[in-house]
Amino acid sequence: MQIAIDGPASAGKSTVAKLIATRLGYIYCDTGAMYRVVTLLAIQNHIAFDDEKAIMQKLQQTEINFQPTSNGQKVFMNDQDVTNAIRQPDVTNNVSQVAALAAVRKELVTRQQKIAAEGNIVMDGRDIGTTVLPNAEVKIFMIASAAERAQRRYKENIQKGINTPLDVLEKEIVARDYKDSHRKISPLQKATDAIELDTTHLTIPEVVDKIITIINSK
Repeated sequence: MQIAIDGPASAGKSTVAKLIATRLGYIYCDTGAMYRVVTLLAIQNHIAFDDEKAIMQKLQQTEINFQPTSNGQKVFMNDQDVTNAIRQPDVTNNVSQVAALAAVRKELVTRQQKIAAEGNIVMDGRDIGTTVLPNAEVKIFMIASAAERAQRRYKENIQKGINTPLDVLEKEIVARDYKDSHRKISPLQKATDAIELDTTHLTIPEVVDKIITIINSK
């Protein structure tokens, strides 16, 4: 079974997708982390975020791997653990620009589809139900207010030692929503057969239970 979970930044997609995959014993693929790795790749190699050719040259030489650990899933760029590095503000504020590059999206979508072909999968992102896994048996589109998503991102950042003011985070989230939903290639949008789930006033366990119920109904 393929389960696609889409939605805007900080809607809780990754957290929920990980918990669902764990409960069902499915593979979990964090596609957003993959785009963040490419953004970090550009930063580390001093490549402009719109230099598609140079970014692709580096990406072709780069493996992106996920490794489950007792402390959660780790993200590796070749042999480098970049789990924390890809969550820093310099990556967060530029990933939309890199994710809009057609060649980058084509390459990562191919990699994501290969991962999905290996077995039961839970995959989250912004174009999973529309582009990556258009035939997924379950499609969820998670939403939440910008204010609530900013609060969530703020709490996550504090735990990681990142102290960005709440009002700045909300402005960044609104700006990213606009970039993601207006890009020409695979914009953020709800698949016609996706079930919309507003998580603004729901706890993570409540969201997981609702989605598990939907999955079981399939």
